[in-house]
Amino acid sequence: MSINYYSENETKDVNPDIYFMKQALFEAHRANERDEVPIGAVIVCQGRIIGRGHNLTETLTDVTAHAEMQAITAAAGFLGGKYLIDCTLYVTVEPCVMCAGALGWSQITRIVYGASDEKRGFTRFAPLALHPKTEVVSGVLEEQCSSLVKEFFKKKR
Repeated sequence: MSINYYSENETKDVNPDIYFMKQALFEAHRANERDEVPIGAVIVCQGRIIGRGHNLTETLTDVTAHAEMQAITAAAGFLGGKYLIDCTLYVTVEPCVMCAGALGWSQITRIVYGASDEKRGFTRFAPLALHPKTEVVSGVLEEQCSSLVKEFFKKKR
């Protein structure tokens, strides 16, 4: 499964981080439709989406079924190997420690996330979990990513 870098309506002038974060937000909305915590992820290699995922922990009754884990599995299957070198993960919320550990083992080159997770994010508990060469970019479409999760939990209370 892969998707072209730009849709027919987009120009090459668009910021790729914003374009792909919007794709991750699409996945987050898919999770929301299933009454899952609305977090979405895509993995990109050479300008193509090679893995997608959204939270499925409730659907699969599996605490490891996070968006990032779903996307990692799909991308590794697409590439035919466990390493995600020269790939970028776009995820709507900062990865947790579990996901950061998996991303570290995958040797992913770059991680771009939208909203920080001050309660469960890896930067608080395990900032060294990633591969030493992994670049991290935060705050891309932060407001959209954050508001989606806040609204979800607001409805739950």
